[in-house]
Parts: sequence; C-alpha cells; structure tokens
Amino acid sequence: MDYLISVATIAGIYIIMAMSFYLPFMTGQISLGQAGFMAIGAYGSAVCSVKFGIPYVPAILIGGSVAGIVGFFVGIPALRIKGIYLLLLTLGFGEIIRVVFINVEYIGAAAGFPGIPYQDHSLLYSYIMVFILIIFFSRLRKSRMGRAFHAVGSDEDAAEVIGVNITSVKLIAFSTGGFIAGIGGGIFAHYQEYIEPLMFDVMHSVEFIVFTIFGGIQIFWGPMFGAFVLTMIPEFLRVIQEWRMELFGALLIIMMILRPQGVIGLDTIQGLKKVSSRILGRGLS
Repeated sequence: MDYLISVATIAGIYIIMAMSFYLPFMTGQISLGQAGFMAIGAYGSAVCSVKFGIPYVPAILIGGSVAGIVGFFVGIPALRIKGIYLLLLTLGFGEIIRVVFINVEYIGAAAGFPGIPYQDHSLLYSYIMVFILIIFFSRLRKSRMGRAFHAVGSDEDAAEVIGVNITSVKLIAFSTGGFIAGIGGGIFAHYQEYIEPLMFDVMHSVEFIVFTIFGGIQIFWGPMFGAFVLTMIPEFLRVIQEWRMELFGALLIIMMILRPQGVIGLDTIQGLKKVSSRILGRGLS
C-alpha cells in the first residue's frame, strides 16, 4: 500500500509539472527550463521550512512565488526569440540554476539539502493542487485571457492585429508556468525530505515535454493523462525502469506517426461528450 501511495504521489507531482510546461506552451513558448523552476520552488520552500520554521503551506507558496518571479524575468528575453533559440535559452537557464545550487553552501551545495520536514499528506496536497489546476484551466479555456493565449500560440502577428498584447500574455504565461512548477518542486522537496541539484537536470524537463506530447497538446487533459500514465507504466513494469527514457523516445516516435495530436485530443473529448449524452438520454427515457 505504501508503494502505491508513493507512486501516486510522484504521479501527482509530475502532473503539476506537465501543466507548468503546458501553460507557456499555449502561447507558443517551448521551455526546457521547467526543472529549473522546480528546483527554485523546492529549495525555496525547503529554506523556508528548515531555516526559518515557516509552516508547510506558506513555505510552498513562497517557493512557488519565487519561481514565478524568476520566470517573469526569464520571460523578458524570451519575448524576442522563439523555436530552437528559445529552447536553448531555457536549457541554459535550467543548467545555470543547477550549477548555482551546486555551489551555494547555505543550501548544502553538491552534498544536497537534508533534513526537510516530511509531509505525511503529500499525496493529498499534490492532488488538491491538481484539482485546483483543473478548475483553473477549465476557467482559463473559456476566458478572454485563455483565448488570447491560444491566439498568440496560433499566430502572433494575427493576434497583435486584433489587439492582443503579446508581451503581457507571454510574460503572464511564462511566470505562471514558473509558479506552478515551483509549487510542484515544493511538494516534491517535502515528500523526499532531501534534495540535491542532480534531481533537477535537463532530462526531467524533457520528461515533462514527453508527458505533454504523449497525452495531447490540444486540451489541458492531455498533459495530465500523459504524466499519470507515463509515470505509472515504468513503476509497475520494473523490468523496463532502466529503459525509461528509451521507452519515452519510442513512444514519441510512434505518437508522431500515428497520432500527432496526442492520446487526448479535441476529437476524443467530443466523442466522450456524445457517448455520455446518449447514455444520459437513454437513462432519462
């Protein structure tokens, strides 16, 4: 039972991280720096808890806020670039954060940061955050800001012509994505009780991208589904645990060939709505 709780908790944290990537992705910004924001949230909340004795929830929120502020400033140079250059910028940011934490003695440097208070209810907190994100993205999708996000992601020039402030939209998306990643990092730190810079390398950012692409990029349910499934499969099939990244690579290739929109697409949602309406219609009749 403890093993199932552990796997489910990590899956919940990875869902949060996948959503932190998906938010800036809505505006056309592909970030390889989400592990860096996760590290900022993890270390920030750990410092609040260990060094200053701040309670769990405020510590998590402070760590997330610091990550969001850093995301805002990282997003400023990201406004002028896109595509492979944005990937390189965010990749460099993630590596800079990791190297900085390796050299800061106050937080344990390369030896890591031990003694973080363990949170017994990490599973509950992680899925409370997932539930909040479901509500947030559901409301965002139908809001003016959500439509602006999709407009910028589809065609920046057209969005600017119809009056969308591209600068503010991109900065809001990038900083909010950083905040969400920071929250995920804080939950992760208090669940693991120990963190080190190597836990937040660029390969974790790649995993979050894989979750999103596998699950689907057309609607927010896709990244959630991808993160949950791709976290669970290697854990229950321990034989392929060492081949985790190879499995992800193969899945990406297969998805790009057979279903580039991901497992969960708009057509999937529409199909489920039709099925549910028919079932409800029969039940009412």
